[in-house]
Amino acid sequence: MEISAHLHRHADLSVPRKQQSIIKSFAKALEIIPRQLCDNAGFDATNILTQLRVEHRKGNTWAGVDFDNEGVRDNMEAFVWEPSLVKINAVQAAIEASCLILSVDETIRKFQPPSRLFLQSQLCSIQKLIIF
Repeated sequence: MEISAHLHRHADLSVPRKQQSIIKSFAKALEIIPRQLCDNAGFDATNILTQLRVEHRKGNTWAGVDFDNEGVRDNMEAFVWEPSLVKINAVQAAIEASCLILSVDETIRKFQPPSRLFLQSQLCSIQKLIIF
């Protein structure tokens, strides 16, 4: 959720009009992870995601899904830790896969609209933004 919130802020502050939708769509895709966790646990995903967004806006970086009480909690205090290297590798692999799909699509098509080239460059710049 924190990466998603960061990308939404970056798009709002630094990216012009229509191009914001590319970054915001990627940020929204990252919210699939807590949504799927809630669905798998039988929780109301919409309610919990709203609570997570509020907590992250308040600055609670470690807010996560509370599976014991069906809500949101500070995962650092609850000793729910995840190595950052795992997250970095997962996000990097997802972005590289997206860039690969776009480059294959570019190879197959003889004519490529400028918007698709822009999408590929934005995904690669998101990767650099998240990793560094």
